[in-house]
Amino acid sequence: MLSRQIKSLEQKLLPVPVGRNVKDFLDYLSFEAGLSNNTILGYGRDLKGFLGYCKSKQIKSLQQIKPDIIRDYLCFIASGQQSENSMKRCVAAIRMFLRFAKITNLVEDDFTTILEGPKVWQRLPAICSKEKVLELLNVPSPKEPYFLRDRAILEMLYATGLRAGEMAGLKLNDLNLDIGYLRCLGKGNRERVIPIGNSAIAAVADYIRLLRPKLIKPFSGDFLLLSRTGRPISRIEIWRLVKKYALRAGMPKNVTAHTLRHCFATHLLSGGADLRSIQEMLGHVDIGTTQIYTHVDQQRLRKIHKKFHPRP
Repeated sequence: MLSRQIKSLEQKLLPVPVGRNVKDFLDYLSFEAGLSNNTILGYGRDLKGFLGYCKSKQIKSLQQIKPDIIRDYLCFIASGQQSENSMKRCVAAIRMFLRFAKITNLVEDDFTTILEGPKVWQRLPAICSKEKVLELLNVPSPKEPYFLRDRAILEMLYATGLRAGEMAGLKLNDLNLDIGYLRCLGKGNRERVIPIGNSAIAAVADYIRLLRPKLIKPFSGDFLLLSRTGRPISRIEIWRLVKKYALRAGMPKNVTAHTLRHCFATHLLSGGADLRSIQEMLGHVDIGTTQIYTHVDQQRLRKIHKKFHPRP
């Protein structure tokens, strides 16, 4: 089932004349393509803007959408100072929607191959030193009511490299604390198994034993992490939690839950882990995505340069 957010988005899109097939498209992305709800929501919002633009240009059918319309729309949103990443995602959403229209015989021509998004510079992820991460992990105070849960979340994020959404979706039977592994469903519903360190195991075990029973409500289900109301904690709540403790630790404002994922990968690499193993733990389909961490670990690069350059 699609989330209530996606259903709400569908209801807003459907009244648009050229948007009558959007519901089928969003269902296709979920059930056939296996994309995550967050990705579908992003594509849906991009399509909402595009179809709204088409409506303003008196376009009433999919057959009227031509390359020049898409080009004009991209120029329009670029004038609104959209980021390159946002524009690239918008092009991807339009391309996938029109390909779906071609596959389902809603349009005759497929010109999506000529659509190109803006070139995006690859930015190196921001990371923190091991010492700063340890400071962050020690920030939650035992005097706080949700100390055990918050400490477990921080420890698990750094110990496993999970995305915030993946962390929020964990259920009790996804963990085997005796062996020290967890099972996770990542992007595209791809399953992976990740080892857990002793510190994270102890933090999660304390939370499950001492705090979670107090948070459980009839509607809690078997989700691992619960909010104060007993509902499964959300991805946004995890982000806010990490931001709160990062600021309290005196860390930069740009530190997020995803920063701990970058730290996980970079610190493993600097410790001698091979790139292929890190790729598996992060759930990257392409090892090229993982290779960015070889550029982040500057200390490792200096050692390689000093060891192999003919004039060190």
